[in-house]
Amino acid sequence: MNFRTIIAATCTTLAVFAGLTGLSHEGQAEPLVLETDLNTSSLQAEIPDTELTRDATRLVREAEGDFLFEHSVRVYLWAALAGRRKGLPFDPELLYVVALFHDFGLTGRYGQSHLRFEVDGANAARDFLNSHRVSEASSENIWLAIALHTTNGISANLSPTAALVAEGANMDLVGAGYDNFTSAERNAVEAAHPHPPQFADSFMQILYKSLEHRPETTQGTGLADVMAYKDPAFRRRDFSNLMRNSK
Repeated sequence: MNFRTIIAATCTTLAVFAGLTGLSHEGQAEPLVLETDLNTSSLQAEIPDTELTRDATRLVREAEGDFLFEHSVRVYLWAALAGRRKGLPFDPELLYVVALFHDFGLTGRYGQSHLRFEVDGANAARDFLNSHRVSEASSENIWLAIALHTTNGISANLSPTAALVAEGANMDLVGAGYDNFTSAERNAVEAAHPHPPQFADSFMQILYKSLEHRPETTQGTGLADVMAYKDPAFRRRDFSNLMRNSK
């Protein structure tokens, strides 16, 4: 399925589009344009169709395959819907890039990396944005949003982009904030980009295969729970013992 087909499938699923509050790459606010159906409270975030997003789609989909790519698109949709609901200023184009690259570090090209997968994804996103001459400030903002998206309590205090991508990822993976979305919104996203059967088990297997050669990078995050679930020999780091036994 190509990028324009993805947009078409999303559009036909819903009866309404929302233009989103955004910031241009130079940081200037863009006007909010909404077209709502008075008979429903649902909103569908329109995936921005630009050279930047098309190039990101081609690169990420080729590297990730359908499973992770579809997850990333859902993360964008949850994030954009949450941002609209909260009235947060964000650039839809850059938010889409963040969402696409947030799990890029789990792909096979990082089979020898001993960095945290979040840092691998953040580095890849920054290189991609630099190649498209996106401003250094925007690139650094996106780097932080991806690098810290699994670190609870940090993203919400960084920037709207960082807060929203973390919120979107948590919604898609564990249903965090589920009741903050309307049933129409949930049904629309699911119809356009459905979770496949056994999504949780499949996602944990991807995580494990991507991280089993660098288990030390999962310590202190929820990923350590996945490692312990998949590998009975894995032991979570105990910070209390580290302090008590420190030289």
